[in-house]
Amino acid sequence: MNKSTVTPVGEVEVTDAHKELFPGFERRRVNTGEIDVVYVIGGEGPPLLLLHGNPLTHAMWHLVAPEFAKHYTVVAPDLRGYGDSGKPAGGGDHSAYSFRTMANDQVNLMTMLGFDEFMVCGHDRGGRTAFRMALDHPEKVKALAILDIVPTYNVLSNVSKGWGHESYHWFFLAQKEPYPEKLICADLDYYMQYKLNKKGVGLKIFHPTAFAEYLRCATPEQIHGVCEDYRATIGIDYEMDSEDYGKKLIECPVHVLWGGLSHMNRHFKALKDWREWANQVSGKAVPTGHYPAEQRPDLVLEELLPFFAKAMK
Repeated sequence: MNKSTVTPVGEVEVTDAHKELFPGFERRRVNTGEIDVVYVIGGEGPPLLLLHGNPLTHAMWHLVAPEFAKHYTVVAPDLRGYGDSGKPAGGGDHSAYSFRTMANDQVNLMTMLGFDEFMVCGHDRGGRTAFRMALDHPEKVKALAILDIVPTYNVLSNVSKGWGHESYHWFFLAQKEPYPEKLICADLDYYMQYKLNKKGVGLKIFHPTAFAEYLRCATPEQIHGVCEDYRATIGIDYEMDSEDYGKKLIECPVHVLWGGLSHMNRHFKALKDWREWANQVSGKAVPTGHYPAEQRPDLVLEELLPFFAKAMK
């Protein structure tokens, strides 16, 4: 698992935001076979892959990545369709944005970096990508940490009035192209400001530079990628998960953290749901909303550093 040098594709601007959020990390772009992936990498030791959620970018890890990098080689990419990574057109069965496809992007990235096996931490959409990665590539994923989700199958098989009211965007974003794209992009800045601050706490949670990065990356091309992500979720992803439910289990240890103030805690039983998919599940609620890595990075590190250390023994 020795780190190798990957030849970048084109130039990647080393922005002031990168310097502020990820001091000591390199910022790179590489083609993984289908798309260009932009990522940051830093630290030394066993590899740890960090996968962000929607509508965020790898910037969401800026408060925990430097501490992880004291122990691990940290790789934090922008997912397909997000941030500065490639945003191919979707359509068809939306498999271009399935969690299997998104997981394969990141497996290819880690392989190109010389990592045959690694640990993964995913939040939100990144957590769903990591879930599929652990099912499809059990020989690769040595430990899986999940922030504030339960598996997609469990969500969509147990839709309630309360969850639907809070998470309406799952079905709005999944509507036929270009309906949601056109509505969102009619006032994209308003949409992002509302999305990230809809309960009036976002501006207290997010670092101003990270918040500005989320706004910068919210282009019409990203909105299309986001919508395709959700179209795939209620279609091909749900079909894959339904096929695997009760037949495939995640083999590695799984540690789940969820916000005690999040919709997750109101509508699901996280440990029960994850134990339907894995035999080695631990975890707890933390006093946050949906963004624990930015709201309480100290608690995320307190939980995940010993979890990863144990997994690597």
